[in-house]
Amino acid sequence: MIAFIEGIVRQIKDSSVYIASAGLGYEVLVPRSTLEKCKEGESVFLQTKLIVREDAWTLYGFHHADQQQLFEVLLSVTGVGPKVALALLSQLQTPILAGAILDGDTGLLSSVTGVGKKTAERMVLELRSKIPEHLRAGAKGEGGKRVLIPRNPHEADAVDALIALGYRDSSVRQVVTELLLASPEATTDQLIRKSLGKLR
Repeated sequence: MIAFIEGIVRQIKDSSVYIASAGLGYEVLVPRSTLEKCKEGESVFLQTKLIVREDAWTLYGFHHADQQQLFEVLLSVTGVGPKVALALLSQLQTPILAGAILDGDTGLLSSVTGVGKKTAERMVLELRSKIPEHLRAGAKGEGGKRVLIPRNPHEADAVDALIALGYRDSSVRQVVTELLLASPEATTDQLIRKSLGKLR
């Protein structure tokens, strides 16, 4: 078992990084948020999960333990393999993903590439009781702070309006949720205007 890797980033690809450590080079598949934190030539420390199959040994890496923990939970669902689990963590932030599962938001879950309606329903059914305790109240962000997922009566209206303008469901929901984390009392108009600035 490889619990973590620490080394120098040698190359960054679309969905993986090459890390030099102890004289060896490792390709580590990572979610988008982790990829964005990696810079060539700089040191990096990633929590990892090694998936062993007959035809390949694949190493997955995460900049935060919450991501690794949720990745392993996702793999327990029938129909969710490493590729789909990584897509979920890439397209939805950890607190948003955990919240979608707990709230039974199959619409948001099925908006992720590779996740169909039935798989989303299985995720909700099988994972509600498996979400780590601290993610139930809010994900532990960087610095150990807890980030609560607010509920705002204007959220649905803003999301519907943005989707009607042609923006992707998953992108819209993530941006709106991020705005609500910063401004829980935002109005529909404020959410739409600020979201447009981020989505364009």
